[in-house]
Amino acid sequence: MTMTAVQTKSKAKNQANSQATGTSDARIESLIALIDTLTALVAAENAELAKGLPASRLKQVDEKSRLAEMFERIVAECAAGTTSLNVRDRMLREQLLERILKLRAAMDENLLRLRAAIEASNRRIEAVMQAIREQIAAVSPYGASGRLAARAVSSGTSRSA
Repeated sequence: MTMTAVQTKSKAKNQANSQATGTSDARIESLIALIDTLTALVAAENAELAKGLPASRLKQVDEKSRLAEMFERIVAECAAGTTSLNVRDRMLREQLLERILKLRAAMDENLLRLRAAIEASNRRIEAVMQAIREQIAAVSPYGASGRLAARAVSSGTSRSA
């Protein structure tokens, strides 16, 4: 092989590596953007939950689920080895790790707040059910034993004679 052929082959290999690195970096940057968007949505949901809103009334739920599914798919592909996120750029790798840690912290807070919202909803439901039971018991002709309850009868005296 001539020197020019070796140089050409080496140059082609460097370009291929450069393109692969560029594609990998673009994929990492896209993943970072996804994580940032998901983190912002979770933070907004946490703020709503902190105000005491029920979890069922949150507007972020659908978008959060969609983005979380995308993120989970990427993580599953990496775990299965079908996708590789080789990050050669140290700063980009640190950004990715930082964003993942922020997302994890936001999701941990979200889990706690959602559990608290569910418990609050359960307490509200139980309070309503208790009020309904008390109202039914107050107008029911039956006592706790299932027999007709003795009603208090008012007896008055008649003064007209």
